[in-house]
Amino acid sequence: MPALAKLLADSALSRAALGACGFPVALADAVVKGRPITYVNPAFESFFGYRADEVIGRPVITLLFPEADGAASMFDQAPARVQMRARRKDGAAAQVELSIGMVHGADGRLTHWVLAFADRGELERLREELRLLRSIAAAP
Repeated sequence: MPALAKLLADSALSRAALGACGFPVALADAVVKGRPITYVNPAFESFFGYRADEVIGRPVITLLFPEADGAASMFDQAPARVQMRARRKDGAAAQVELSIGMVHGADGRLTHWVLAFADRGELERLREELRLLRSIAAAP
């Protein structure tokens, strides 16, 4: 198989795999200032409420983490898993676990950040409910 055909096939396979993921995934440019989003999968669109054409080219920090102190430094910790609040399109806060990965080019340079999100809102609600039930049970 010629190199270009293999590259295109690998690219199509990667896009299909990302698109089929049931959890939100975004890619951000690691070279361009502001780390603009270059790709989001359908699960990202559903979870955050944005269409892909609304977020492509926008800086990931100001779009999803405008209130998070030190959000820009999360990339310094990569690869990492970070618990934080993200903002949805409607302005609602979402408690997420963010997994940050790196993509390097053939020359070894960092080219993109991979951001995978897990919704932790329900888990936090259950923890709070458990705390409340324990305090009720402990009351005389």
